[in-house]
Amino acid sequence: MGDIDVRFYVSILLRRLPYLVAITAVSTVLGITVALLMPRVYQSTAKILVEPPQIPAEMVQSTVPTSSLEQLQIIQQQITTRDNLIELAGKLDVYGGQEEKPSADNIVKDMRSRITFDELQMGGPTVFSVSFQADTPVLSTTVANELAALILRNSQRQRTDRADDTLQLFDDQVSRLAAELDMIEADLLKFKTANKDTLPESLEFRRTQQTSQQERLMALEREESDLRTRRSALVETYLATGQYSNAGPLTAEQQMLMDLNRALAEQLAIFSENSPNIVALRARIAALRTEQEPQDERAANKKTPSGLDLQLADVDRRLKSIEGERALITKSIADLTQSINATPATEASLNALTRNQANLQMQYNTAIAKRAEASLGKQVEVRADGGRFSLLESATPPEKPMQSRRRLIAAAGVMGGLGLGFGLVVLLEMLNRTIRRPTELVQLLQNQPLAVIPYIAAPNERRAFQLRRGATAAMLLLMVPPQSLVAIHHHASLAPSIENVASPNSLGAKQHLPISRDQL
Repeated sequence: MGDIDVRFYVSILLRRLPYLVAITAVSTVLGITVALLMPRVYQSTAKILVEPPQIPAEMVQSTVPTSSLEQLQIIQQQITTRDNLIELAGKLDVYGGQEEKPSADNIVKDMRSRITFDELQMGGPTVFSVSFQADTPVLSTTVANELAALILRNSQRQRTDRADDTLQLFDDQVSRLAAELDMIEADLLKFKTANKDTLPESLEFRRTQQTSQQERLMALEREESDLRTRRSALVETYLATGQYSNAGPLTAEQQMLMDLNRALAEQLAIFSENSPNIVALRARIAALRTEQEPQDERAANKKTPSGLDLQLADVDRRLKSIEGERALITKSIADLTQSINATPATEASLNALTRNQANLQMQYNTAIAKRAEASLGKQVEVRADGGRFSLLESATPPEKPMQSRRRLIAAAGVMGGLGLGFGLVVLLEMLNRTIRRPTELVQLLQNQPLAVIPYIAAPNERRAFQLRRGATAAMLLLMVPPQSLVAIHHHASLAPSIENVASPNSLGAKQHLPISRDQL
């Protein structure tokens, strides 16, 4: 602080004080002029109440779950679109009092700056406010009420439209699922008809039927074996005894001969012809036949062999019937086996179709239920029972204008003038290379002089300098009225909107004063 020459800087400030005062005065007058010429701005506000749903959500679920704040934001974006703002300005003749109509871009920008949406905290139901600023109370009120009406109309239309869209969505889904369900049911019926013999629901029946047919086939084989044995026995008995089983009781010799023939047939199935057992049996049978021949001749005179023929014919007919029945049963068993083997593949395809049908049926039932909910939700929205916006307070013409920024603009003019004045002083001092202090002379000579004698001006030079400085200050002061006129003209040409009026361009351009080096 000891190196700072306070008296020197104070002398500079006093010497440049006329410039500082003149520039500050000009800027202050301009700021006050602009502040006084600013038009009065009136703001009207309409209040909108967000009513809660009249029907509890537990009873009827609304199809428009958007919150009130989100819904207001959506409506705000819809209202402040370019086309809507231009249409609103033209409908209410917002710029009708101006000689030259602003461009569409300026209208949109100005309208958006005038419209204000706010959420009011009232400790109870949600309340929103919509405000509009204009240069007359009537215009601000008209536009604010029109904006409130637009919000109410758009809110109701938005909720009903969304409810309609939701219901239409489920209607389309139900129609589509119904068509797909009919199609898959037709495919399922066609598949069952084409594969009726291999359906899984008849598998147990076919297996039971297969087992029954196999048992029947085995029974036929046993019966056939018995019939063939009986036929052989009849023939052998007749050949051995000359009688058949139904001719009467057999004698002991005939019974023995029949037993031996049966034993011979059984032994032939085991042993060869040269076996001792076979040879012994044949010898014994031959001996019995020799003894029996006289008795057979006597019996032949009394009975005919027609009974044997009848029994053999009956046995042959039964054997033929068994053969035909066995062929049918064999074919039936083969068909049943084939259908049983094909059942797994049929079951897999049928399960796929049934699974698709079940899925579609479940989706169809869900869509039907949701469509019923959407239909009920639409009725709730149409009746405005699911929550709505209502006008709580209409906008009224304000009695007083808004608190403008006149004081701020005037203060900005004063502060700007001071800043420009000090800036000019600093600039002039930076451009001034005159040696005014001994220290500056020492710095220039790089040596300490014996003595420094200041410049002593003559009386006429001092008076001339004072006259030049006074003339410069007078010129700066005389520039105030023209600058005021320029500000008035600039304001009149840019008055369409508050923002344009308050823009920095209306304060005029900076004035650069031509100051010669002689004046310094």
